[in-house]
Amino acid sequence: MLGLPALPKKLPSRNWMIFWTISGAITAGIIYDRREKKRNIAKWRHAVEHLAKEPLSEQYGLGQPRKLTIYLSSPPGDSLRTAQDHYTEYVKPILAASGLDWEFVQGRREGDVRAYTAERVRRIRREQEGNQEEEQKQPTKEEIIQAFRESRGIKEYDGIRGDIVIGRHTWKEYLRGLHEGWLGPLTLPKVPEPEPVVYTITEEGISEDKPAGEKAEEEKKAEEEKKPKRPPQPKPYNTTADYAMASLPAQIPNEFNPTATVPEPHLLGFLNTPTRMVRFFNRRKLADDIGRQVAAVCLAHHREFRDLTASTTDEGTGEPQPKYEQEKELAWEEKDWIKKIWKEDDPKDKEAAEITEKILCKPIVMDSRIAHRMRRFELTSEEESRIASIAVPEEEIEGWTKGTLRSLYRWGVSKFEKKPTPLVDSDVE
Repeated sequence: MLGLPALPKKLPSRNWMIFWTISGAITAGIIYDRREKKRNIAKWRHAVEHLAKEPLSEQYGLGQPRKLTIYLSSPPGDSLRTAQDHYTEYVKPILAASGLDWEFVQGRREGDVRAYTAERVRRIRREQEGNQEEEQKQPTKEEIIQAFRESRGIKEYDGIRGDIVIGRHTWKEYLRGLHEGWLGPLTLPKVPEPEPVVYTITEEGISEDKPAGEKAEEEKKAEEEKKPKRPPQPKPYNTTADYAMASLPAQIPNEFNPTATVPEPHLLGFLNTPTRMVRFFNRRKLADDIGRQVAAVCLAHHREFRDLTASTTDEGTGEPQPKYEQEKELAWEEKDWIKKIWKEDDPKDKEAAEITEKILCKPIVMDSRIAHRMRRFELTSEEESRIASIAVPEEEIEGWTKGTLRSLYRWGVSKFEKKPTPLVDSDVE
């Protein structure tokens, strides 16, 4: 009829209908979630991009710009690459739009973030007290850079800096290192003396009898020395039981630099596939939550961590509840951790033996003197209303297919538009 192909006499079979319906629904869900995730990230980028347009001379004068510190570590049961990809996808676009400077603290194994945070605090205490260790005769890289800046008259940034902690596992190490640095000693406590060596006299001469355990350790060390090793993890200078007996340094500030916790959902296992699928189709909500936290850091709005001592027990179970807001931050992520975190270490596990202190499997212990000095970033109601009014253009988030069709349509329309005829000299006369 009219040269058109005839319509099919019947619809596809039931199985084909089910297949195309499910495939189309999954494809539409992925495309919609991806587009909305881009929209949410773009919205928070626009919320902070005005900071990058401000001249540095007006903000800081002859001084350093504001610099943030980002803490991330390997999630339980996975590598550091997973945390880095999570940061690149959700956090980095907003920080890059703000124009701020930042540095990384990365932990490849449990305890690395704790050790770095504690040593950083101890370094601040030594500078304030004027107490430098005799062993540290050669200046570090940071000290060399600092001396160069002082010689050029570049002042330190005097304002709110801020820390971004990614994931519950990193948050627990960050809090432990903060307590260790401020409540622990400046030098590592002495280790107990080793077992005495026994000498025996034989016909061949004097021989040294070492304990059986020490001989076995020496044999293991000889085998391990043949393999390349990474630097050993520093031991903690105190324990959570020492908090109450520790005295605060005289130079401790009344308020610490504010912090922001960024969620990092990380669920492994084949049996958890349904939950992982639900999260995969709702990444737009995760992007919006992370964008709000990072934007609050860039805009430097902060408040005190709340004290939850009013209700310290659960009425239903009678179990003790967190006393401080810091203990509840991202607590839901612990349900996704692998079971190996909560089990006792295998003595044959070499990686577990390198960890000097187990932190993830233990509850957070907060000292009131440290908890009351901590601050967290949070947007104000005025900023929330301003950001809610931001409209992201469709062209900024559309994919390749839609963008190509749009450009082709505009090209075709431009060909049919009437262009004004240019004037010539005869027309002017």
